Amino acid sequence: MQFTQQEMKQLAAASMARSREDLYAGIHKALRAVMTDCLLAVGRADPTDPQDVADAQARVCALMDLCAAHVQHENTFVHPAIEARTPGVSDAVAQEHVEHQHQIDRLRALALQLSALESGLREGALHTLYLELSLFVADNFQHMHVEETVHNRALWAAYSDDELRAIHGALVATIAPAEMMQVMRWMLPHLHAPERLAFLSGMRQGAPEPVFRAVLDGVQPHLRQPDWAKLTRGLGLPAVPGLVTGG
Repeated sequence: MQFTQQEMKQLAAASMARSREDLYAGIHKALRAVMTDCLLAVGRADPTDPQDVADAQARVCALMDLCAAHVQHENTFVHPAIEARTPGVSDAVAQEHVEHQHQIDRLRALALQLSALESGLREGALHTLYLELSLFVADNFQHMHVEETVHNRALWAAYSDDELRAIHGALVATIAPAEMMQVMRWMLPHLHAPERLAFLSGMRQGAPEPVFRAVLDGVQPHLRQPDWAKLTRGLGLPAVPGLVTGG
């Protein structure tokens, strides 16, 4: 397969962009992972099994809470930054955020009603929830693509990496610990190895040791053994807790 000159330019531009500070990359990997996992869980939930139904309900409600918080974070920090220097660029996505909030409220209500339904009605209700959740996930995947392309181009043209890091730092400072641990659980396993190491190396420098260790303990069960080995080697830690590495 041969690439045109224009396609080669696009590939080169994409490669250069990967070196820029990206406000969306990590959290969007987390959201894609948790959305997909939740959708699959609802699809396989046994309507005759109360525990399966309760698990599906809890997963959907947790996802909706995370999505609502994410919308709020972007509305509070990212969109104002875009509009301050490139007015109008975030208008379409801002309107989608309004629509997403309506969808979030509806999906949460559909999930919460499951436990109150008679057993004979649960199969239909679960299927309705599955179908509507699938559309929500599909819409969000397209939405995130626009943010990672159109919005990032605007941010990179208007802000330095130091300025973008400051915006991200201000956003992260408002995230409650429970929400942060939920994000870490879904984000860290789905970053590639260099991203994961860079993220945790930075966290190690700025976070208290017990917090850093709690994040490591939380992510380890969700990493493949080769990924865990790469991470601990990069951090200079023993792959098995308690072992002392040789000098």
